[in-house]
Amino acid sequence: MNTINPRAGQLAKPSDLVDVSKLITAYFELRPDPHVPEQRVAFGTSGHRGSSFDRGFNEWHILAITQAICLYRQQQKIDGPLFLGIDTHALSTPAEASAMEVLAANRVDVMLPERTDYTPTPAISHAILTYNHGRKNGLADGIVVTPSHNPPESGGFKYNPPNGGPASSETTAWIQAKANEFLTNQLAGVQRISLDKALAAPTTHRHDYLTAYVKDLANILDMQAIRASGIRFGVNPLGGAGVHYWEPIAEHYGLNLTLVNDLVDPTFRFMTLDWDGKIRMDPSSKYAMQSLIDLKDKFDVAMACDTDHDRHGIVTRSQGLLPANHYLAVSISYLFGHRPEWGKQVAVGKTVVSSSMIDRVAAGLGRELYEVPVGFKYFVDGLIAGKLGFVGEESAGSSFLRRDATVWTTDKDGMIAALLAAEMTATMKKDPGELYQELTQQFGNPYYDRTDAKATTQQKAILAKLSKDSIQSATLAGEKIQTILTHAPGDGQPIGGVKVMAEDGWFAARPSGTEEIYKIYAESFRSQEHLEQIEAEAETIVGQALNAAVGAV
Repeated sequence: MNTINPRAGQLAKPSDLVDVSKLITAYFELRPDPHVPEQRVAFGTSGHRGSSFDRGFNEWHILAITQAICLYRQQQKIDGPLFLGIDTHALSTPAEASAMEVLAANRVDVMLPERTDYTPTPAISHAILTYNHGRKNGLADGIVVTPSHNPPESGGFKYNPPNGGPASSETTAWIQAKANEFLTNQLAGVQRISLDKALAAPTTHRHDYLTAYVKDLANILDMQAIRASGIRFGVNPLGGAGVHYWEPIAEHYGLNLTLVNDLVDPTFRFMTLDWDGKIRMDPSSKYAMQSLIDLKDKFDVAMACDTDHDRHGIVTRSQGLLPANHYLAVSISYLFGHRPEWGKQVAVGKTVVSSSMIDRVAAGLGRELYEVPVGFKYFVDGLIAGKLGFVGEESAGSSFLRRDATVWTTDKDGMIAALLAAEMTATMKKDPGELYQELTQQFGNPYYDRTDAKATTQQKAILAKLSKDSIQSATLAGEKIQTILTHAPGDGQPIGGVKVMAEDGWFAARPSGTEEIYKIYAESFRSQEHLEQIEAEAETIVGQALNAAVGAV
């Protein structure tokens, strides 16, 4: 079990804060060694991430990745504009500058934000899809500079192709390999001009992301119902990229919205510490969200988003911070009952490690369930085709279709998830916490948890490719094992681990991409004690499978 830091949920102290000047100096002065694995370009599920202090996110990384993206665009004949946005992490601004120097040198038409310095991930996805709608060629793509909710010393850089969503594994593998070639060759082949020349280049343009996104919200949410109800709701952007979006949303639609924190500070000194004592802008953490939870009785409902605004956190009077899985289930139940233009064939999408409450809600609605591996990229095609009405993952990321059943974004959108909480509170006269309690009366009350277990690099590699036959146990926490999955039922893709399911509980195990651990996701529809039994047996079952596989090598 994770050990909770005694200061978790308390405001950060000066000693907790990153030295921004040293962080940025390290970005420019420290160079990665491509022979050290931790210092190479490595695209995970959400792009390349690291810290300049560790030589994991430095100028050379961004120059190399951006040139690789330029070559990928040429190879794929992507010659429309590239929508570029950043979040509020300290490393995002210098990384944007580095990217611009390369993009302009390669004569790529770049769309920078017109009204704000920062651009949320969903606004980039929305811009790409809006531009490409009806086009067959001259297609646009995008780059978002963000490490998501990760600590202030982190940097992140991700590429979104013309479908507007996270790049496929094949795409990121190509970009990663080419970028590492550039690192190995001391950036030979990387084209670059000065930042002043890049910003003045005829290929550099300004785009009003904010207005386009805000005005289009009426086509995905019932903004009129929110306004007419007069409900009071509070928003904490957690110092993130959408900080300047919320007041224009309130003004444009006449909403009773209070921005409880409008500060932008790269140290994120206004945050309460997360479970491990680190500053982390995680809207699904009760420790990081403590400041907003303390205000829950001042509003009918309150919400927050992470640093690039692709994830959400919902705080209700009735329940406090609603666990991400609970809100996903409520959102599905509400949307499929209040979007009459969504046809009967429109399905529900979830990742394999999300709550089975979603399965039960979808079945109750008579909707098909489309279950995929961890990673939002697996939802992209279904969203574009209008086949998936709502898609979500247990880490508080989701998106859904417009009211007319067409695609909105193909990347996660924390802002529409947050505003949906206001819509359902206005329409149902109950907050999402109360609505979730009604679901538990109908479908049962699940207990869900995610824990970590130690694993060597060899064991992690084995776990990622386990077969069903590797699981020797016939029971799980006193119940017969019904199903063992190594591939997702929806798209047949490998889940990179194993999922073991019984009547009233299940667990899934997946290796961590960065640490010597594997993650155990578990759920029980009986009790907390039953959940703990599942977790204990999961570690034993997986351990036996790994030991047997290691012995056979």
